[in-house]
Amino acid sequence: MQGGKRQVIRTQLKVIKADGSVEEYMHTKVMGSVNNALGEVDQPNIEIAEHFAEVVTYYLYHQQDQRTVSSSEILSVIKAVLSATGYEKAAVALSERHFERKLRRSRIEVVRADIQELTDAEYLAGAGDTGRRSRWDKSRIVQDLIVTHKLCRQTARLIAAMVEEKVFSMGITLVPSSLIRQLVLGDAATVLRAQRELQTA
Repeated sequence: MQGGKRQVIRTQLKVIKADGSVEEYMHTKVMGSVNNALGEVDQPNIEIAEHFAEVVTYYLYHQQDQRTVSSSEILSVIKAVLSATGYEKAAVALSERHFERKLRRSRIEVVRADIQELTDAEYLAGAGDTGRRSRWDKSRIVQDLIVTHKLCRQTARLIAAMVEEKVFSMGITLVPSSLIRQLVLGDAATVLRAQRELQTA
């Protein structure tokens, strides 16, 4: 008790991601998701996005005895807020984007191959050995960056997300592991350089 008022200590909410990993809840990520959804229907508005994100955050933190929340639950709450405030089209766009990305991930496979020459590319084109193929899973990139390179989870997830966006934009369904390594190295260099510049600014 301080000054006759009870001091409220709010426990940091944890988010359970689709891949099973756990990270701290970030209000800014919700705000970004809302603004992106509004942008999908040509109504981007950072002030509205910030207000809606505050509503979502308040709701999640005031669930009784709740210390964790799944990413799908957060998505549902965001859609509910958008729909209840007259932004049904943005809610639909958010759902469509979510399922589109989920579908893309399900269609992409990683082939354990080091593409150096044309013959390697020919092998990739005819890759039929399922033992050398696996489903795309960006959480593997995250784990490798954390375990092997000792990066924090937040930085690792950022790099993995950047790599995934590049893979999506290529429109290919068979991705050689050597390409993923190059993308990871390139994006890691970009992120780490930006972090150093911020620290020295």
